[in-house]
Amino acid sequence: MFAYIKGSLEEKANDYVVIDVGGVGYKIFMSNMSISGIGELGNIVKVHTHYHVREDNISLYGFLTRDELRMFELLISVSGIGSKSAITILSNITPASFALAVSTNNITLLKQIPGVGAKTAQRIVLELQDKIKAEQKEFMAIEEQEEIKTIISGANVEEAMQALQILGYSKKEIEKAFSKIANTDVSVEELIKKGLSLLAR
Repeated sequence: MFAYIKGSLEEKANDYVVIDVGGVGYKIFMSNMSISGIGELGNIVKVHTHYHVREDNISLYGFLTRDELRMFELLISVSGIGSKSAITILSNITPASFALAVSTNNITLLKQIPGVGAKTAQRIVLELQDKIKAEQKEFMAIEEQEEIKTIISGANVEEAMQALQILGYSKKEIEKAFSKIANTDVSVEELIKKGLSLLAR
């Protein structure tokens, strides 16, 4: 329902903040890490939010980064982990460290988090490992494509790529080779030479 909330930070407590938006104060539950890093009272702040609805309760949970929000969403998808437990976990480990621990099956690290015993740690790894690995692969693929798009821009590069394709190399092979060339701001002939050198390996 709410993607994010941006307004004046009016109150900071142990487990929540109050943000004023147009005269309405939103009570938003957050991890200790996020509360520590959100800023000073009176500042204009922006938090990503998760709108949590249960039969007996409606709550807003806030996060300083999209990574933290995603980690929260993954955690509450694990059987036996509720929103409050997820916030406790977020208060004790960063999203990057958590993703690494899950993907590498580091049960020992996860058990060090308050409230996470051996069974819970094993369940987290069992239910989230494939999801996190899939997301990491997707992110790496996007990064690689963005890097290639940056590198293969320019008239000389396009001309060199066409020449290499005529020689029988596929566009994908050429893009991969060109992604390893530090400086593409050179002549077409030089680009072809460098490309051939890399493609021949």
